[in-house]
Amino acid sequence: MLAFLVGLLCFVALGGGYVARGQDAKGTRFVCTSIPIDADPNCPLPPIPMQSTSPQEDELRNTVMQLRETILQQKETIVNQRDTIKELTGKLTQCESASESTMLDGKQNQGSWRKDFSKTSGKDTMGDLPRDPSETIDNLGRTMQSLKDRLENLEQQQMRANMSGAAFPNELRDLLQRRLGDLENQLLNKVSELEDEKSMLYNETAAHRHRTDAALNTLLERITELEKGNSGFKSPEDFKVSLPLRTNYLYGRIKKSLPEMYAFTVCMWLKSSASPGIGTPFSYGVPGQANEIVLIEWGNNAIELLINDKVAQLPLSVSDGRWHHICITWTTRDGLWEAYQDGEKLGSGENLAPWHPIKPGGVIILGQEQDTVGGRFDATQAFVGEMTQFNIWDRVLKAQDIMSMANCSSNMPGNVIPWVDNNVDVFGGATKWALEMCEDRLYDS
Repeated sequence: MLAFLVGLLCFVALGGGYVARGQDAKGTRFVCTSIPIDADPNCPLPPIPMQSTSPQEDELRNTVMQLRETILQQKETIVNQRDTIKELTGKLTQCESASESTMLDGKQNQGSWRKDFSKTSGKDTMGDLPRDPSETIDNLGRTMQSLKDRLENLEQQQMRANMSGAAFPNELRDLLQRRLGDLENQLLNKVSELEDEKSMLYNETAAHRHRTDAALNTLLERITELEKGNSGFKSPEDFKVSLPLRTNYLYGRIKKSLPEMYAFTVCMWLKSSASPGIGTPFSYGVPGQANEIVLIEWGNNAIELLINDKVAQLPLSVSDGRWHHICITWTTRDGLWEAYQDGEKLGSGENLAPWHPIKPGGVIILGQEQDTVGGRFDATQAFVGEMTQFNIWDRVLKAQDIMSMANCSSNMPGNVIPWVDNNVDVFGGATKWALEMCEDRLYDS
């Protein structure tokens, strides 16, 4: 009967699906098997069929076990937090009592509450407690005093540096730098100017120095002669202009200018022995046209008349070193021209700048050809010799009038440009000399 009961209990346990979970991580199962009392336990018995469990039941069983473990962990955590809350409450009570006693007793019991608490409470899980307000104020005062001391030391060091001259103010330093920069620039400019002057001196040729010396000697001679009293003229027209050197700085200039003209006559007395070519007795330049009217003998070419830069060659020859009277007429109608020497007409032509009016407001230069109005002379085109009685009319003179002037039987000043002393300026060493033309001509002949 007893054996039957034991077997029944095992069967019920197995049939109800109870599984004994051991501590082994592999999940080993122990199965109870009923055997008769008188049977040998070592003998194998036929297996008893067992009721299998479903996967859903296993999953539910595992979930229940996990929930149980979670509940146990939360319970333990609640207990720990309860202890912490008690400890915090006790410390808060200690802080409040210490603050009240400090306000009542002043400084008598400062810090005593902290010492007592550290002795009685044992473990301190809150770390450092707040400092006493009075102690904090004292610490702040000491810190401020330390900062003040450091600031005073820095100010004293700066004052000593300024007194010793170790440091300059920014404004003074900037001013000194600007002054030094200006002085350096001035020095560099002066050095550059000296170098340029040195270069110019080295580039000057010996021939140029020789011409300069000769011109100065001539000027000194002319000045000496003038100082002896040779500057007086009997009449305003009784003078000549002397241009003794072929340079680009000896010339005369007529003060008056020309009006607009459609015809003209130019007459003068010339004396020259220069070769090759006598140069340029006169030129008239206007803005935009430096060769408005030019009379020139350049090199071995014939004497040429230029009007508005158009050229006609004249059959004249005056380079024998004697005085010669020449006249040139021109009219804008068909560009007709005529050339006279010593009262005789030696040539004529047409189509020289026809229908071109002579422009007004230009500059008349004696002895030089103009490349720009009133300047840029070329020494190779300079006139060398003497001239007088330079007159201009705004019409074509008759042949009889030209002959009368050439043989000294009449004197006809130009109605546009007359030959008078106060209308002629000389430059660069050109000189004026008293002259009675007819008497001097008779002397030459």
